[in-house]
Amino acid sequence: MFFSKPPSVSKFVILISRLLRKYYRNQKGLQRSLSNAHSFNSRNEVESPFSISERAEPSENTTVVFNVEGSLLKSSSLFPYFMLVAFEAGSIIRALVLLILYPFLSLLSHEISLKVMVMVSFFGIKKTGFRVGSSVLPKYFLEDVGDEVFEVLKRAKTKVAVTNLPQVMVESFLRDYLEIEFVNGRELKVVCGYYVGLMEDRSTNILDDLFKDENVSDKVIGLDSLNTSEVFMVNEAEKLKWKSLSKEKYPKPLIFHDGRLAFRPTALAMLVMFLWFPLGSILAIIRIIIAISLPYSISTPLLTFSGIKLKVFEHVQRSDNAQSKTKGSLYVCNHRTLLDPLILSFGLVKPLAAVTYSLSRMSEILSPIRTVRLTRNRDKDREMMDKLLNQGDLVVCPEGTTCREPYLLRLSPLFTELTDDIVPVGVDTSVSMFHGTTASGLKFLDPIFFLMNPTPSYTLQVLDKICGVSSNDDKSSRFDVANQVQSELGKALGFECTMLTRKDKYMILAGNEGVVSAGNKQ
Repeated sequence: MFFSKPPSVSKFVILISRLLRKYYRNQKGLQRSLSNAHSFNSRNEVESPFSISERAEPSENTTVVFNVEGSLLKSSSLFPYFMLVAFEAGSIIRALVLLILYPFLSLLSHEISLKVMVMVSFFGIKKTGFRVGSSVLPKYFLEDVGDEVFEVLKRAKTKVAVTNLPQVMVESFLRDYLEIEFVNGRELKVVCGYYVGLMEDRSTNILDDLFKDENVSDKVIGLDSLNTSEVFMVNEAEKLKWKSLSKEKYPKPLIFHDGRLAFRPTALAMLVMFLWFPLGSILAIIRIIIAISLPYSISTPLLTFSGIKLKVFEHVQRSDNAQSKTKGSLYVCNHRTLLDPLILSFGLVKPLAAVTYSLSRMSEILSPIRTVRLTRNRDKDREMMDKLLNQGDLVVCPEGTTCREPYLLRLSPLFTELTDDIVPVGVDTSVSMFHGTTASGLKFLDPIFFLMNPTPSYTLQVLDKICGVSSNDDKSSRFDVANQVQSELGKALGFECTMLTRKDKYMILAGNEGVVSAGNKQ
């Protein structure tokens, strides 16, 4: 009797347990009824993202407030995005520090590990020079978007994104590529123009300012524990079944992106990269020495043995005309890396000359083929290229800059006036670890990073010859010839033709027009 509980307490505990069981049964029953009735009561929580996309179907007058990490992205790990900031905006040393801290981050709470990653990634980064959020991160965010949730967002009138990530990391991805109207992220503290690695406190109520906007409807749906009239909780187990958002569904196509890393930088992938980096550096140097010191007949097999894959497809060409006997052939390539002319020379097993614009002095010195700089002065460049054609075969890349994605930029029509012996060459590349191009980094490292890949590959398609307009008095037709060459390259490669230019790329990725000096600016 002394150890027995008072009857009132016992009854109270039993009553509470019954109420809790009844609450959970009601929640499960509500979720089952939702699948049949296709209707939702106010402030109910449902633990299935698929019930949202299949049954909720926001109308055109609905505002959806969603959590970026919890309901939009498939992956629950934020480490790869901070690794991109550390590696691309910081340095390889900063990235190594973040990788070493990864085991400790997994032991900390979500909020504390987030603050540590922000500190390591952003401390000392200049605010005005930070462009990773608009040039690098959007590609990786887009590849992590769940197709199921995107379908829900697409049907809503207004979309509001809420995230614990810094605003500068997600704003460009959400606004520019997913067309999200409102983005509420964490602001970073800045001292003397530099990030100090600390985040500002978030405002208490996210929706206070939201409802002041006239575009926001009365019906507000929340995805993943938001204080709205209807809340749909995302089940982490179900996220594993989500499909990735296909590129065809991107509201805005991803044509340009920057950064050296060609893979998603998870902890394991970065560990492999750091282990490979010393060996890759040595391998790149060996490949360069072979390319510049040995003849084609010896260097080509050795480079293939080192891991470089080269495929050349030559289509049936028309017979040479009279002009070809006095002038060399003009090879017109789309531009993937700075090595395009060199790889074409190896593929055709004959020496070629190449014209360049922003090639570094180091690359010019190491190049085993002749390179001549363009001046961006139309008359001077035409005279120089005509002189080179009289001396032999010439390679030009009229896009003016490289493009990694399967798109073709607008071709400058100057090459159409040089000769009637124009040979289009479709160029495609594949890398697994490092990109061999950059818009904001050190360009002399581009060939080295490309050659540091374990098995970089090049595919060349030599197409049928196209006549130029050098003997045509109607100079306006040069645009038609340039568009024809672009169209033939697009068909051969399966790339989409665009009207974008070098200036467009550099304005998006680097915030400038991509000119070498003010004197050369057109």
